[in-house]
Amino acid sequence: MAKNIGPLKFLTKKDFKVGPMLTELFCSIDDFLKSQKLNPVKAIHNNKSRNRCGTLSTSELMTIFIWFQCSGYKNFKQFYLEYVCRHLKKDFPKLISYSRFIQLIPRLITPIAMFLRANFGKCTGISIIDSTSINVCHNRRITRNKVFSGLAERGKTTMGWFFGFKVHLIANDKGELLSVRLTKGNVDDRQPVPKMIKNIFGKLFGDKGYLSAKLSEKLRSNGIKLITTVRKNMKNKLIPLFDKIMLRKRFIIETINDKLKNECQIEHTRHRSPINFIINLLAGLTCYQMTPKKPALKFPSSLNHFVIA
Repeated sequence: MAKNIGPLKFLTKKDFKVGPMLTELFCSIDDFLKSQKLNPVKAIHNNKSRNRCGTLSTSELMTIFIWFQCSGYKNFKQFYLEYVCRHLKKDFPKLISYSRFIQLIPRLITPIAMFLRANFGKCTGISIIDSTSINVCHNRRITRNKVFSGLAERGKTTMGWFFGFKVHLIANDKGELLSVRLTKGNVDDRQPVPKMIKNIFGKLFGDKGYLSAKLSEKLRSNGIKLITTVRKNMKNKLIPLFDKIMLRKRFIIETINDKLKNECQIEHTRHRSPINFIINLLAGLTCYQMTPKKPALKFPSSLNHFVIA
């Protein structure tokens, strides 16, 4: 497993300085893939491919693709041709053409998924759960979308209707991701929760969308206490002061969702295949997980004596 992962720096288009952070990223990925015997990875055999290894290793492909998520570029073609080919030529001397790189991207789905899973955070007894929508096209183009036909569905959030998927997240008080699950846009937020709590314990804070006596009972049997806000037509319940404060602070996960969408670019409407959509999502989540500064909760000193777990 990868350890002591170097921090990622969010670059601007004018910042082309390649420091040890890129080297640490590559070394972390390369060490992990070698430990899992996943480097290199051959393409899936079919009648149209020769099933040969490329000049770029899987570690180099992953490094470039994850580096794109934090580069500030919104277009991978522009990033690869203007930044990688011009300024990272010394770091990647065997660079391939852009079209060939696009052909090799599907090879990364298994390595990136395993690398992300290996670098999930550890539960501290305080966890926050939420979901965020992932649009795959504008609402006006839903009927014309063919890439995700039969896969994406219409859903509704507090921001309105959308067409796409939902990413369900559980994070700890340090802002680290503990569990992630992708569902269609019309799936209820409570449905994937039982499959996301394998390594979770203590208290789990959520919004009104997770209100369910059946779900609370099921989580309680697994040693997890589900704490949510109440609807307007429900009676207020007496809860401990710590839990009341935590319900107010749970909005930190909205900041995490904002960073994932705006900085790590897990959402855009330019996908040309479902596989590339999944890889882009995994790379964005990995990019966030490796950033040094994450949204974290700060507890008042007056609450230090409270029992959290």
